[in-house]
Amino acid sequence: MNRINLICLGVKSIPNALEFYKNIGFETSATMDAPVVFFNNRGTKLELFQIEALAKDINEADPPKIASDGFRGMTLAINMKSKQEVDDFIQLVEQHGGKIAKTPETVFWGGYSGYFIDPDGYYWEVAFSDEWKFDDQDMLVIE
Repeated sequence: MNRINLICLGVKSIPNALEFYKNIGFETSATMDAPVVFFNNRGTKLELFQIEALAKDINEADPPKIASDGFRGMTLAINMKSKQEVDDFIQLVEQHGGKIAKTPETVFWGGYSGYFIDPDGYYWEVAFSDEWKFDDQDMLVIE
């Protein structure tokens, strides 16, 4: 079973989140009125689901409490093939409403990394390392 097929983000507004992710390069055939959105990534799929509906999907009778704004103890990551790709992507995110949490810089583990926050408060790392290798699906190879 060693896999993750979907990562679902509970979002306040499907149309707003869909527009943001499409503007920064995520691909989907979903329309603004879709109840659930799946992006066509080259590995684990990213899903958007309206957050109250997601909580009810977990337990309709007693849905989990929806966390308020702030760090949720989880990050998502996009691994790039150069420092320039990191910088360009962070700039694209900012142009489309993402908030930069950490400007890209050389980090303690020897790579180059920055963070942004999407419109629903999810933190994303955008990172590069000279040591990384990618497979034919552009997925990071960890040996």
